[in-house]
Amino acid sequence: MEKISKEELIRKSKVPELNALKMHSFYKGKMQVMPRCQIRNHEDFGIWYSPGVAAPSNEIHANIEKVYDYTSKWNYVAVVSDGSRVLGLGNIGAEAALPVMEGKSLLFKFLGGVDAFPMCIGPDLSADDIINFVKTIQPTFGGINLEDISSPKCFKVLETLRSDPDIRIPVWHDDQQGTATVTLAGLINALKIVGKKKSDIKIVFNGIGAANFAISRLLKKDGFNLKKALFVDSKGILYKARPDLQNSESYKSNIANSSNPEEIQGDCGVAMDGADILLSLSAPGPNIIKKKWVSKMADDAIVFACANPVPEIFPWDAKEAGARIVATGRSDFPNQVNNSLGFPGIFRGTLDVRAKTITDEMCIAASYALANLVYEIKGCFLEDCLLPTMEFGEMYIKEAVAVGLKAIEQGIAKIKLSEEELYNESKKIIDNAHSQVNILMENGLIPPYNDYIK
Repeated sequence: MEKISKEELIRKSKVPELNALKMHSFYKGKMQVMPRCQIRNHEDFGIWYSPGVAAPSNEIHANIEKVYDYTSKWNYVAVVSDGSRVLGLGNIGAEAALPVMEGKSLLFKFLGGVDAFPMCIGPDLSADDIINFVKTIQPTFGGINLEDISSPKCFKVLETLRSDPDIRIPVWHDDQQGTATVTLAGLINALKIVGKKKSDIKIVFNGIGAANFAISRLLKKDGFNLKKALFVDSKGILYKARPDLQNSESYKSNIANSSNPEEIQGDCGVAMDGADILLSLSAPGPNIIKKKWVSKMADDAIVFACANPVPEIFPWDAKEAGARIVATGRSDFPNQVNNSLGFPGIFRGTLDVRAKTITDEMCIAASYALANLVYEIKGCFLEDCLLPTMEFGEMYIKEAVAVGLKAIEQGIAKIKLSEEELYNESKKIIDNAHSQVNILMENGLIPPYNDYIK
C-alpha cells in the first residue's frame, strides 16, 4: 500500500471544514420539525388540535405523568448551550454555537432516534441564569443535554440541576459525562492491548476543563489509581503550593490538594516523563503536545489527543515519537474517541426506561458495553480500532440496553423492561429514524449535495 505523505494527510484533514461551509449554506440548517401523526384530511385537525386536544390536556392536568402518554415529551431532549466554550473555538456566542447544536441534534436523531432541539441562549448568562432556564423549560422535555458551557460555570449548572428535587427529568452535560464515558471505554481496550493494569499506571491529564475533570472522576469511580496522576493547565503542573491555586473554592485548587504528592513542577513535558497515558483535552493543535515529550513517556505509551477541531498532536507524529496507541476526537483519523459514540445510545436507554437521572454507574455500564463490542465485531483488540465507529449502529442499541438495565437495577427507572424488551424498543425507534431520513432522501425532499463538495 502506498504511504501517504504528511502533507497529504494534513490537506485531507482540512477538507471537512471546506465542505461544511458549502453544505450548511446549501441546506440552510440541518434540522426541521416533522409530524409524528397521520393527517388524512383537514378534519383530523379536530383531533390533533381544537376541540379534540382538550381531552388529553384535561387528563394531564389530572395526572401530570400522563404527559408521557399523550405527547412526545417521552422522546424530547433540549440541547442547551450559552456558546461560552464551543468545541475548540472558545466563547463565540449563542448564534455561532447554533450550527454545533443543530449538528448535535442531528446525531441524536439519526443515531439514537431522539428528537433533540437546539436551544442556544444568551448573551452573558450566569450559572444561575442557565439553571433557571432549564427549570422553566422542563415541562416540555424528557431530558436536558447541556453543551459547550465554560468551566467552572458548567460544574455548578450540572451539579445544581442534578441535585435539585424540583428537577424531574435527567440532566446531562455531554462535555463532562459524555466525554468521560467514551474516554473510559477507549482506555479499557487500550490497556488490554498494552497489557497494563488500571491500578499501576501513571496518567497525565493535560487541560483541566470540564472534560478532563469529569474523566478523572469517572476513572476513579471505575477503580483507576489516580495517586500517580498529574494534572496540567496552561500554567503548568498543578501542585499545592502554586500561588494561583490558593483559593479553597477553586476546583483546580481541590485537584492540586488531592494529587501530585511529590509537588512536581514544570510544564506538560515534565509531567509526561515516564507517563503511561496522556489524556489531552486542551487547546486545538497541532504542536500543542511536542514529539520530544511523547518520546519520554513509558514503553507502550497511550496518547489521547482529543482537542477539536485539530488534535494537540497529529497521530502520525505521536507514533513517530514512540506512542503505541494514539486516539483523537476526529472521525477521519483512526481511533476516534468522541462523545458521538456515547450520548445517542445513553439517552436512548435513559428515555426508554424513563430514568430520573443519569448516574455514574449508568455511564460506566455504557463504557463497558461500548468497549466490549470491539471484540464482538473484530474477534480481537486492535491498536487502530479501540472503539466501534459510528457506522456500527448496533453500538447505540447495546449502550441503550446497558444503560436501561443499570437504571432499573439502581431503582431510578419508572419503566421496567427486560433486556430483550429494551433491545427491541431501542432498535425499533432507531430503525424508524433511519427509515424517515432514507425516505426523504429517496424522494428528493432532502436534495443530494454531491455537486457541492470536494
